[in-house]
Amino acid sequence: MLDRFAELAAERCHGWKAELLECNGEADHVHLLIDYPPDMAISNFVANLKTTTSRLLRKEFPALQRHYRKPVLWTGAYFAVSTGGAPIEVLRKYIQGQGADSSSR
Repeated sequence: MLDRFAELAAERCHGWKAELLECNGEADHVHLLIDYPPDMAISNFVANLKTTTSRLLRKEFPALQRHYRKPVLWTGAYFAVSTGGAPIEVLRKYIQGQGADSSSR
């Protein structure tokens, strides 16, 4: 399901003239590294990304319906941060490490 989410997220990014650089997550959240234009409204993009991926994932993975009473997949919350001068490879490695054995953290 995470792989399909990454495909859908990459498609949404492309539609907003952005690029999905990395995607990974765990059972209860995902991390995305996105290169986006400076004039993009992040809140609008995130709302669109969540709405679209929720609808499509629930349609493609009917088993999700057993776990969610309402027709939603995501919460309304999100966290976005600008990376400034942080090296992209450091950020990629952090995101790639998501879902690793959590007992080592």
